[in-house]
Amino acid sequence: MSRRSYDPSNVSPEKESILQNRSDISKTAHQGVGCSELLEPVPNFNEAPCETVHSGKNNSFIVLGRDRPSSRLSGYGGLGHMRSSMIDIVVGRMGINPEEEIDGSPVYSDPNFTKDSARIYISQKTDIDKNFSLADGSSGAAKARSAIGIKADDIRIIGRESIKLVTRTDQKNSQGNSTTIVNGIDLIAGNDDTDLQPIPKGKNLILALNDMVSHVMDLSTIVGTVVDIQMDFNKSVAGHWHHSPFQGVTSTSPTVEIKGIETMTNILTKVQVDLYSYATNLQKFKSKYLSSVSSKYINSNYNNVN
Repeated sequence: MSRRSYDPSNVSPEKESILQNRSDISKTAHQGVGCSELLEPVPNFNEAPCETVHSGKNNSFIVLGRDRPSSRLSGYGGLGHMRSSMIDIVVGRMGINPEEEIDGSPVYSDPNFTKDSARIYISQKTDIDKNFSLADGSSGAAKARSAIGIKADDIRIIGRESIKLVTRTDQKNSQGNSTTIVNGIDLIAGNDDTDLQPIPKGKNLILALNDMVSHVMDLSTIVGTVVDIQMDFNKSVAGHWHHSPFQGVTSTSPTVEIKGIETMTNILTKVQVDLYSYATNLQKFKSKYLSSVSSKYINSNYNNVN
């Protein structure tokens, strides 16, 4: 839902006075056109004693302090832990409805990882998954670890050359503990990990599918052999003669002979033709999905996973 591009409600009395006292010829002043000065509500940050705050004129902040995802009592900074330094880069405190002052009283804001518009949070020791309310995934929720969290409506990570997502590069983590477990990379859409599944290895998948196609081709050959054997048998049954003690050699059974010819014709025109078409389709499947030169190749030409 779009919002008004300019809405000066809930600004401080000083800003309100400036806006109300503009002359008729300067009604558009302080509205930010051309990146000129813009008067808008900027929440008062509830600064902690350990923090150094750099703030801009339009609800942008860089806070240097200790781990604090919300109130002064939150995080490892709130618990008084050493080695829990933090840099919090945030724009748009209080999100879409910032408030600077209401009814003459200033409005103070703590960090809010849900409402604030966009944030890069860097901490020497924090519970990053808890802070951002993230699903555990296969690696579980990180606790008391150095971490970087990035949150906004939309995020783009762009590499002019390449991008790598790498885990377990060191033998010890930032807390001095051994990293004995290799945690992978979870892609969790919708913050729902209830159906999280492993990513297949593309080359191994190609080998597996090629083996499967070969086995199916072998099965096709086996069925074809059975059809040939059945054809020979049907031919013998349809044209067989009986020896009679009274009449010598009898003639073939008209019913069996007609049905035998019909059966052999059906096998020849339907089963064997279908088997040939079946084998052709398997080859087309291989060429379409398992060949690296095909536009439908199931592996990415660029992205890899281990």
